[in-house]
Amino acid sequence: MTNDTIAKPGFHPALAVNSIRNHITVILGMDNDQYPLWVALFTNHAKSNCVLHHIIKPKHGIPKSPSTDDEKELWETLDAMVLQWIYFTVTTEILEITVEADTTAMKTWNRLAALFQDNRNSRAMTLEQEFSHIDMRDFPNASAYYERLKSLADQLKNVGAPVTNSLLVLQMVSGLTEAYSNVGSIIQQRDPIPDFFQARSMLTLKEAGLAK
Repeated sequence: MTNDTIAKPGFHPALAVNSIRNHITVILGMDNDQYPLWVALFTNHAKSNCVLHHIIKPKHGIPKSPSTDDEKELWETLDAMVLQWIYFTVTTEILEITVEADTTAMKTWNRLAALFQDNRNSRAMTLEQEFSHIDMRDFPNASAYYERLKSLADQLKNVGAPVTNSLLVLQMVSGLTEAYSNVGSIIQQRDPIPDFFQARSMLTLKEAGLAK
């Protein structure tokens, strides 16, 4: 059986899924920028349980429509289950936007896609603004500063505005406090610019030296 055909009546692997959150650990929210990750986890889970065609039309061919009463009943059961998987892995805010009567898993899936695609540009602008103005002085320690900077870069990638390694490292250096200016200058003068984790290690060593 493939994902592009209707399952034969009888036991179906999707019916054995007890808790969807054990398989899709990301809870999709409007403000967490994890839509691409949620989609990746969800589609992989759907594919492994032979229900991918309930949310994504196959690239080749047309899915076989259920013909018998048993096949129709199974299709409706599986579609309701996939729809339930969606509902159980989104926040209440998104649930209120997407829930409607007499819908299907594919309609809801497409509605979510449109919702997040419309939101990408505004999210990218907000994230880029924060990224370009991040300052080490606003954080309790260097580690918190690095983590926030990397988080912003990851979120920008998720909304289709990836940050290059050079820009990430240079932005990190530009926001350093005076105590880190020497090591910041060394990082800037490297050719090529070190990768983010190497630069972070250099600053972490400096932080340890300052602590002593």
